[in-house]
Amino acid sequence: MRKLLLGMCLVAAVAIVPPWLSASARQAAQETTPAPVFEVASIKANKSGDTNGMLRRQPGGRINATNMPLRPLIQFAYTLAPYQLVGGPGWMAGERYDIVAKMEGNPSPVAPGAGPDPAQLALRGLLEDRFKLKVHRETREMDIYALVMAKPRGSPGPNLKPTTQDCAAAAAAAQRGAPPPPGSNVPFCGIQGGPGRIKFGGLPVSAFGQAFSGQAGRMVVDRTGLNGSWDFELNFAVEGRGGQIGGPAGQDAPAPDPNAPSFFTAIQEQLGLKLESTKGPVEVLVIDSIEHPVED
Repeated sequence: MRKLLLGMCLVAAVAIVPPWLSASARQAAQETTPAPVFEVASIKANKSGDTNGMLRRQPGGRINATNMPLRPLIQFAYTLAPYQLVGGPGWMAGERYDIVAKMEGNPSPVAPGAGPDPAQLALRGLLEDRFKLKVHRETREMDIYALVMAKPRGSPGPNLKPTTQDCAAAAAAAQRGAPPPPGSNVPFCGIQGGPGRIKFGGLPVSAFGQAFSGQAGRMVVDRTGLNGSWDFELNFAVEGRGGQIGGPAGQDAPAPDPNAPSFFTAIQEQLGLKLESTKGPVEVLVIDSIEHPVED
């Protein structure tokens, strides 16, 4: 069965609300300014039969989705891992759409941790308006992973290193429109994901769960005991590919290594960490109702 790989791109100029943030905190962050909306939007069914899809943020407040099912679109809009989206009719996973939408002006960049991405908020409004999407949030007891050291009192692995980046200064520079410094092998103060690769730069260990949860298929909570902020690159085998979400426009991910270890093995060998199965509370988004859109 093909997987739809949820790639991430969180650089200094783009940030999203972490999925573990409480509903009240998320709502408070969103109510400080009016919700962004798309000035124009086109929605068309894609009947190509292709199994690959792509959703990209583009300059000028644009979103371009090609051959995308609704479930990953909703996951992107609400910053959810697949396991956090509950309910909905079967056609949400099978039917695919092309969406081209543009916001008025060029939304200001959002520093990491400062609030949700305006493009995601605008996409929520589009889903509510054109697909009549209605949802509510619940907290459910579910299987999760605890991220721990691979060995008791062990040290971080060879790819996990304390950061030398000043993310507070980077966020301030991003607000002024300054580009990140060139030549870095890790994303500047953010997370990037693609087929068989996760790059993590300048963020605290509490953000590890955001980097790992989508690939692990469960919520990941930090129990490593590590402090401070970190950089790493994780390379692992790709199990399948049906599309990518959130990648920067005009850039294609490098080909994955066919000889790479599994995701779980890579975490142990490269980072000196491991995922242990347990249970815990998980906030989920429940779909109450949704309809086929009226196409343009």
